[in-house]
Amino acid sequence: MYGFILHAHTRPERADAFEQLFRAYVEPSRAEPGCIEYHMLRDAADPTLFIFFEVWQSREHLAMHTALPHMRDFHERRMEYLSRDFDIREIQMLSPSSSGA
Repeated sequence: MYGFILHAHTRPERADAFEQLFRAYVEPSRAEPGCIEYHMLRDAADPTLFIFFEVWQSREHLAMHTALPHMRDFHERRMEYLSRDFDIREIQMLSPSSSGA
């Protein structure tokens, strides 16, 4: 398995647009082959901070996800939404997935 936590610090004026955009991606991402966990969170104290918790069966499955046209398009335009680039931390899963996978 391959998992990570991603912090997306958005520009204050673009935070709501970022949320709308990625809310639409949650369910389709969860339905992709190899997706074990996919969660989008918004920090309660800092509404410009979004946190993604993702676990994929493999790095290859994540690569297929990031190669999708909508993900490639966002990656090219991400700084229109972000105040700084993503902070990504790879994680090790120490407990079973809540999805049962």
